[in-house]
This record gives sequence, C-alpha cells and structure tokens, in this order.
Amino acid sequence: MIQTKHRFLSFDEYLSYDDGTENLYELFNGELIEVPPDSGLNVQIANRLFLVLALLLGTDRVHGHGLELEVRGEPRNRYPDLTIIRTEHIEQLQRRNTVRLSMAPPDRVIEIVSPGDLQRDLPEATLHERDYTAKRMQYQDRGIPEYWIVDPQQQTILLLALQDTAYREVATFRGDAPLCSSQLGAINLTAAQVFATGQTA
Repeated sequence: MIQTKHRFLSFDEYLSYDDGTENLYELFNGELIEVPPDSGLNVQIANRLFLVLALLLGTDRVHGHGLELEVRGEPRNRYPDLTIIRTEHIEQLQRRNTVRLSMAPPDRVIEIVSPGDLQRDLPEATLHERDYTAKRMQYQDRGIPEYWIVDPQQQTILLLALQDTAYREVATFRGDAPLCSSQLGAINLTAAQVFATGQTA
C-alpha cells in the first residue's frame, strides 16, 4: 500500500498537527521537511552566544534553536539558532514556542551557517542562498531589527540592521574585533572567542 504525504493547506492546520515525536519541521509548499540536527561546532558557538546574551538580557529573552518563527514565503517557518524575543513575547510563548505573523517581530535573530553535508536534503540550493539570501529576505520582510550571520567557515560575523524596510550591512566582525550591536552596544565577546575550539571556561 502506498502512503501519501499529508499536504497542509494552511499554517494553522500545520500548527495543530502532532506526529508524536520531538522532530522539528519546516513547512515547504504544504509539506513537512524535517530539520536536520546541528553540528557539534554550531552547538558550541550557539551556547557561547547564548551565555553572553543571557547575561545581558536575561534567560527569558534568549531562545535557542527550538523557537519557531512564522515567515512569509517558503518555507513558511524558520528555527533560528538564537532568537532575542521582546518582553511581550515571554507570556505569548507559554503555550507554544512559535512567534506568529500576527505577533510583533523578535528583536534579533542569529543564524550559524551549517556545514554543507547537513543541508543536502533541504530544498534551497546552497548555504549561501539559504543563510545569506533566503533567510535574509524573510527576516527583512518580517521586520526583525537585527540579523546576525555567524559563519564558522569564513570565521566572520555579519551584522545586518533594518533601516526603513531593508537590511543594511553594518559591520563584519573577525579576529579580535569585539562584537557590537546597534541595539545592545558593545558586547564582551570577540569573533575569535566565538569560533575558538577546545575552550574549557
């Protein structure tokens, strides 16, 4: 017997679906595509950024990869590696960890570019298109004030800030340059520290 994939006609229908697993899915053209696990290096980088940002903003406002963000286009949702939510979101996300289009956009999203071998099954052609173009356009459309692209292969952190309705590339951090945000000011962390391996403290 041939089983057909369920096709979701709306994002609300997708939100009511439960397959009984803890898997994360992107909704692409009405079909579910499982989000692959992060690499160990990407998890380490995300943890470092989480710790520093949580000290600045509090743990309730810094969310990891499990936060779902509804966006326009395909896929219809994203799971940023880190998301800085607004204070008003804390209560709104108590029942489901999804920021809907009807809600205010988060303050900041951070994406860590993944190694190519983890992305083979995704419908977007290349990592550059996915992180530097596709997500950039969706987050810009969503009105998110800041978007960071953390690229372990290039050892760079690109900071994009929303000006009017378009992102502008504000700075690219590398080496011993301390991170600085248009919203947060100076951050006690350098690009080299973000990408360093084998840290014990």
